[in-house]
Amino acid sequence: MSRWDKIYCELCQTILDEGIEVKNRTGINTVKIPSAHFQLDVDKEFPILTTKQLFIRQAILEMLWIYQAQSNDVRWLQERNVFIWDKWEIDENGDWIDEKTGKVLKHFDPSYAHTIGTAYGFIVKKYHLIDKLIDSLKNDRNDRRRVISLWQDEYLDTAVLPSCVWSSEWDVTDGYLNIWVHQRSCDVPLGLPFNVTQYAVLLKMIAQVTGLKAGKIDWSIKDAHIYVNQIEGIKEQLNRYHNNPDIPAPEFWLNPEIKDFYEFDHSKECKDCKLIDYKHMGKIKFPLAQ
Repeated sequence: MSRWDKIYCELCQTILDEGIEVKNRTGINTVKIPSAHFQLDVDKEFPILTTKQLFIRQAILEMLWIYQAQSNDVRWLQERNVFIWDKWEIDENGDWIDEKTGKVLKHFDPSYAHTIGTAYGFIVKKYHLIDKLIDSLKNDRNDRRRVISLWQDEYLDTAVLPSCVWSSEWDVTDGYLNIWVHQRSCDVPLGLPFNVTQYAVLLKMIAQVTGLKAGKIDWSIKDAHIYVNQIEGIKEQLNRYHNNPDIPAPEFWLNPEIKDFYEFDHSKECKDCKLIDYKHMGKIKFPLAQ
């Protein structure tokens, strides 16, 4: 079994065993623990779950939408058959609508139509965060101020959903690029598998274009939760973990010819990234809370 599957499934079991049920803004209760932390070594194993299928093309394209295209326009994703942000898209009137009731949850300036407001890619572009990171890694290996923060107070009110994975810190140690990622709120069944794989790919891409090797990811979470309507799916995944033969993690191929982060293919095909020998135990459908 992959190390990531072990860490992930143990986290899920801890939430079920030790978590408390609480209310939240979505109207669907969660079972939560206050915090979690784990470490993965990307140099030794590419982290993608095998106890359920993860759709890596969608995961990578969402990451590139934020950090390469630096866009908050949901249509960029939709054009590539990625629909994970549709529930948070502002309509042409400037309204964010409850998909179940049709109620206006929040009103924005109509100029934000088809976007998620001033979150994620908007912040990356506004503050030139990736350009500053790459410049630092190329020109000052010992820099200790490489912090990417997507949490900017002046833009929170005009964001549909303030960034969940909101900060990353980057360091170079012995030729390896390492990253610490912090998540303020984590939908463990749906969000966490996507997010971890995304940042592993981002780490590999940034390491490659700066002449480094991809090293470790430390991941910390404040409020790690499972929605109550996801519990049965998680129990199925835990059953797979305990009762099926071990499946090793796949290899991840990144086009070695690419030396500029902005040249990695972001078409629908995502041509510069491939999973080699990805075996998994099949899909598990989890409800997504808006």
